Amino acid sequence: MTLAELTRNCFQSGVSASKWLSLCKLLISKESSIQSSEEIEQNLSSSIIVLYRSYPGDPDLQRYLQCAVESGMISVSVFTATFLAAARSPELHSTTTLHSLCRIAIDGHYASGSSTIIPLTEPLSKTMNTVQDALALLRTAQSLPMSHSHPLVNSASELLILLLSCVTDMSQIPTRQAVVFLSEANELIQSFRLSPDVRHVLESFILSLSLLFGDDAKAATEAQLMHTLHFSGAFNKGDGLSPTADTDIVTFSLILHHLVTYRAQRFGSGSGSDPVALLVGIYRWTSWSPTTFYTQLFIASFACLSQNPTTATIWKAFIAGRLPRLLVLFQDAIAAQNTKIDWRHAVQAAISAAFLRPDLIVASDLALSRPLGSDPSVSDQSFTRDLLLQLVAIGLIDMTFATEKDPGISKDTIPRLYIEARDSNQTLEVSKYLEAKLLPDAKIVDFQAWMERMWTDILSHSTFAQIILKRFSSLTSTYDIDGLSHLCKVLYTCEPALDIVALHVRISDIVFHALVLLDEYDCETVGDPQTAISHLGDIVLFVQYLIARFRLANEEFSSMNERRVISAGFLKRTDYVHPVSSFSGEELVAYNAWYKALFDSSSEGIEDSILRVTKPKTLLRISATLFLQAVRASSSQKIDSEVLNNGVSYFTGPILNWTLLGVVRALLSDIQRRRFPVTPHLEMLQTLLLSPNCPQLVIRLCAHQVLHLISHNNWLSSEASTFNAELVKRAVMEVIGQKNEVSPSPNTLAAHLDQPRAIIRNALAMARSSKGPAIDVERCLNIIPPSKFLEVLWSEAVEAASVGESESCRRITTFILTMPRCATTPPLLPIFVHLLIPVLITRIDKLPSSEQTTSTELLISIISSTLTAALHLEWAVQTVSSEHRTLLGQTSAAMARRLAADLRGHKSNQVGSAIMQRLAASQTFVANFPVFMAN
Repeated sequence: MTLAELTRNCFQSGVSASKWLSLCKLLISKESSIQSSEEIEQNLSSSIIVLYRSYPGDPDLQRYLQCAVESGMISVSVFTATFLAAARSPELHSTTTLHSLCRIAIDGHYASGSSTIIPLTEPLSKTMNTVQDALALLRTAQSLPMSHSHPLVNSASELLILLLSCVTDMSQIPTRQAVVFLSEANELIQSFRLSPDVRHVLESFILSLSLLFGDDAKAATEAQLMHTLHFSGAFNKGDGLSPTADTDIVTFSLILHHLVTYRAQRFGSGSGSDPVALLVGIYRWTSWSPTTFYTQLFIASFACLSQNPTTATIWKAFIAGRLPRLLVLFQDAIAAQNTKIDWRHAVQAAISAAFLRPDLIVASDLALSRPLGSDPSVSDQSFTRDLLLQLVAIGLIDMTFATEKDPGISKDTIPRLYIEARDSNQTLEVSKYLEAKLLPDAKIVDFQAWMERMWTDILSHSTFAQIILKRFSSLTSTYDIDGLSHLCKVLYTCEPALDIVALHVRISDIVFHALVLLDEYDCETVGDPQTAISHLGDIVLFVQYLIARFRLANEEFSSMNERRVISAGFLKRTDYVHPVSSFSGEELVAYNAWYKALFDSSSEGIEDSILRVTKPKTLLRISATLFLQAVRASSSQKIDSEVLNNGVSYFTGPILNWTLLGVVRALLSDIQRRRFPVTPHLEMLQTLLLSPNCPQLVIRLCAHQVLHLISHNNWLSSEASTFNAELVKRAVMEVIGQKNEVSPSPNTLAAHLDQPRAIIRNALAMARSSKGPAIDVERCLNIIPPSKFLEVLWSEAVEAASVGESESCRRITTFILTMPRCATTPPLLPIFVHLLIPVLITRIDKLPSSEQTTSTELLISIISSTLTAALHLEWAVQTVSSEHRTLLGQTSAAMARRLAADLRGHKSNQVGSAIMQRLAASQTFVANFPVFMAN
């Protein structure tokens, strides 16, 4: 049995302190030859201190320690050093616990009659380590809740004064370590309101340290640089957080915008456990208390809603409908790591703090009350009531607290969907009621009217989304294309329904199920192949719409519940016009048969037999080629216009109109290249887009290309007098709900290329004005390459940091570099670490010494912050999702290892050397990345 086991068993069994100590002495007597007396004291101290993690501030534990110290079993010096080192752990960050431990050390010292709390014979290095831990404790005490009965700041200050009195000969402190102490002491004085006694002692300590540098020019230069870095407070505060970070909503605003904007992608709102892992990673990275974490989260959420009136209903659905459910999963993930936290208290305290921001609440309600274009309905009920109801429903807060915040809430405790289902049929379950709304015999217009009510019933959104996913899965597994076709039309004609689904479940799962059906389905055995192919077309259009609307760049899709991967390539490349010579086998047979059926003067039309033998995937692949070859053949007089028009009429009918997305895009591409006479192409484009049977989804998905063609090509009217550009433009704009087209700027290309800089500047400006910033990194990378984007990011960050905005720069840069992106976006952090940092170090080193500080400071804080954030994200994903895949291109350990080697290679470079020293001096950073440990 170990001392830790003995102490735990005695404590949990209610054994008195004196009897416990006797048992410890007995156990120690049997093992005294194995351990030194100091090791025994450390182990005995730790055996009690570790229990404070599960029993914060427990008086029995306090009696155990007092008994051991008073008896001499644990010396005051060993206990002090042991407890201060342990106090760096967030699991001990309880005001009651830390205050009681401080008092045991202080009272034990005074009772001993010793002149110093640590013997003067103690090695200076050990004493200074304990002093550094005491400085960290005082900093921690400033961030914990105040307690009049447990004045932790006072006791931590008193203990620090006692420890600093033990440092008598500072000449023996190495210059590098002296710089660290100088920085940390300055940080405490500049950042916190300290008592006069401790302030006086720290100022004397700083003065003594400053005298150590003497006339050594190099040491003085480096010391001044490192002193300035810490004096500004941008580094070595946990992961780089400033003391004002508890009132900063930048990080969560960026994360929330990503969750909502990319809700259907990996690490979006509906991406299963991924957003939970993201929250766990942020929680560990920031080291915020649960109350602070939740307060930041809710205030940032309110800010995002108030600042986005055009998408306010989406934000309300996320904040009140999805976010609370993510928090339940987040708390479960943290609890699985054996962390005991009063989450309900944290949530209620955070809600109370957020509700003290009436400016945000009123602005949010105003945003929701505005006419929002395509949004079907806006509720008069404040979004805060919906949020409180959801929090009560899933157990994050209690009804008593919710009623205190909103006395009218008791009237709305039952979701309206449940009431509606009950009124419809007393025995009907909600799930059955929802499924009835989705049956093929239900009219879509009726569903849209019902959806207006459903949209405002936030508490029912999750149930609705799960029903949609379940029904999609069941219909595809049974090849029920009639029911699936209706469901697809319901969803793509009612965007609010699709948005609810995307917020709560994985859209990629829906795409996966549809792809499986499209991959395997054929019309060979169906009774009516023409109806079947028409229904199948609705599914194809729906999946193409999902991929485009939610920017799903994945080439392959998989399901959480099935071990299968399926490609979506055949849907993404329908506009490819293949050389006929590239077709072989089944494709060549299908191409020849369809070309003859469509564009041969002797053809009798499309018969069922050709539909039965042609797979839908094959028909999609050859459609653009069929159409374009016929248009080109007509231009060269190989077929007459009547035959062409007759064949084209099938493409505007139900048999082939679902293939038109690829056909229209292929026509547009041919017109832009002008490799052929474009008059027939323009006429065909007009015929297709103005046809009443052209699916509106096709027009919506091609609208941007069509409007761009019309707006930027003045030669169109001269090329084809029969092409009515104004009529086509009006038809397209009517479909997309746009009345007026914005005239392009004469400087369009230059403005386009400068958009990333404008986006970054806007994010920094919003952070400066205490608003929630947003930044669409994917959009930036579609405009300029990653290396150029990172250069722009750095230049804007340095400019902002030079006017005191280092913290916002660090947070925005950390988000950009460490947020997992879509599959087609290259990981940015390895590029920044391996390619840009060496260039920046050389560049900064060439600057005058007076201009190096800001850039060096910013670079150090970004390195520390991004690598630490990446590490915590890796851990979180492994914990929450049991996934060990590299998310950011390389593991944080691999990037740190190479960076450390690069920095050590810059020994002759003052900036590189300073960065390496600073990183090596951070205990927190080195604990995460030991490769930076000083040699």
